[in-house]
Amino acid sequence: MSETKMPAIEAENELVSYEFAFHILPTVAEGEVTSVFDKLKNHITKIGGVITDEETPKRFDLAYEIVKYLEGKNRKFGSAYFGWVRFRLSSSELNELTETFDETKELLRFLIVKLTKVEEQHPFRFHDSIVNKQVRIITDEDIEGDEEVVEGEETEETVEGEDRKEEKETV
Repeated sequence: MSETKMPAIEAENELVSYEFAFHILPTVAEGEVTSVFDKLKNHITKIGGVITDEETPKRFDLAYEIVKYLEGKNRKFGSAYFGWVRFRLSSSELNELTETFDETKELLRFLIVKLTKVEEQHPFRFHDSIVNKQVRIITDEDIEGDEEVVEGEETEETVEGEDRKEEKETV
């Protein structure tokens, strides 16, 4: 009989690295965003998580409107406070944390992802990248009339232009 090696299963008590990215509702007063952020971090530490890095939430315009059911009706939001927290936590505690965040009324949306070793060492600072122009927000004005021609790709204009050149040369 051949011996097969099974992938290692994470130990029950082993801490795993995660990133919790979130949008706080824009209806939260700017002065209260810090207390909501602290409340989110306290949820992580209360169940045994160790916070390793964070980016404080700042308000910005969303790429598209997000609909959330609040106070008996669907509401659309075009901006939010975005931030993230990196932490280490036992995988057995993750469901409890997710349920806690699901019940947090100030959150518009959130995502928890497991980090690789490389991702752990190289966090992406969203707000800094916008300030330093490393990330550019594309507006509708940028898109209108901005047709990109890929090298080697022919458009009607280039084909017509080439035909005209050929006609002039043959005359």
